[in-house]
Amino acid sequence: MSASVELICDALEWRVETWSPENPKLYEVEFILSKSNIVVDVVHSYFGLRKVSIQKGTVLLNNAPIYQRLILDQGYWPESHLTPPSEEAIIEDIDKILAMGYNGVRKHQKIEDPRFLYWCDVKGVLVWSEMAAAYEFNDRAIDRFTREWMDIVRQQYNHPCIVTWVPFNESWGIAQVGVDRKQQQFTEAIYYLTKTIDPYRPVVVNDGWEHTVSDIITLHDYEESGELFRKRYAGKENKEAITSNEISHWNRKYAMAQGYEYRGQPIIVSEYGGIAFKTEEGWGYGNQVDSEEAFLERFYHITKAIQDTEYICGYCYTQVTDVQQEVNGLLTETREPKVPLDRIKKSEFGRIGEGSGLPRQPAPFFCGRGRAPVATRRFTMFALRSTGRTARSNIA
Repeated sequence: MSASVELICDALEWRVETWSPENPKLYEVEFILSKSNIVVDVVHSYFGLRKVSIQKGTVLLNNAPIYQRLILDQGYWPESHLTPPSEEAIIEDIDKILAMGYNGVRKHQKIEDPRFLYWCDVKGVLVWSEMAAAYEFNDRAIDRFTREWMDIVRQQYNHPCIVTWVPFNESWGIAQVGVDRKQQQFTEAIYYLTKTIDPYRPVVVNDGWEHTVSDIITLHDYEESGELFRKRYAGKENKEAITSNEISHWNRKYAMAQGYEYRGQPIIVSEYGGIAFKTEEGWGYGNQVDSEEAFLERFYHITKAIQDTEYICGYCYTQVTDVQQEVNGLLTETREPKVPLDRIKKSEFGRIGEGSGLPRQPAPFFCGRGRAPVATRRFTMFALRSTGRTARSNIA
């Protein structure tokens, strides 16, 4: 059973609809399984067309630079913990993230509910999918981690919203990766296995520090002073000092693992901020603030310091909501804003108009392998000319 699909529409500038945060176009598909001209089963699905690539130290979406304004999201609710209490709760989180001006999320230490990924596909939210860490490094952890991570990549492969894979975070479960060759080789193995299954997305091997073969060099830095943040990163000399391990970028942590060199990858500050209001019930990063204005001033200056550093092509603020003792969310655990969402958006858009993610010359990319949700991996679709219509595929 095999067939072909026609997606070209001459009425469109690039002849296909591409998926992006500003234009999250999806193609709807109807699969029909028939036998002797009798319909046996019908399945509805969708896919998106988009391309993620890296060129000259910049992440591209559909061949145009994309400045990633991400927010850390642990996907936690007080009444149900890691399980979303409802689909409406998922949508509420996504809508509030977008209202604050972010164009993506870094899912932290959690493989998210497929409904979350569906709504990110629909609403145009970039997603970094991150594996939960093993507790320690041993033979059992190697085996289970590898099998489970491969299952996750295959499971989530077809979501256009996922733009980056993150198998490890802050050396958790690989505590000696900075110097231990066996742990370094494990991260390389996971990197190349991931790229073998999915060569189309960047892989961040160890988010935060001690990178081995990452496609993007991500740095975690909870400096609370915008001025010190700027002094640490601004300029070519500081970039070279950080990426060569001449200096630590935060708390005695270094960008690269021993034996690995920076190869011109994009650089993103993938954790920063974590500002908490004064309380005795939990913690944040740095000194706690006692007013909305104090929060916004600090938030603005550290964010602006990142945005003004030319070689940094994105960031991820910590975090969406409070999580138990972590009281550094922009929202409370019950999703109440600590600061009006529009004020966050105004402060966060210090780089408005630059690298906003608007596609200029998109190149088509089929986000999916044609895995039909019926008893075949090859299928035929036809009569699909534009989004907003259903493509009918007859499989006999």
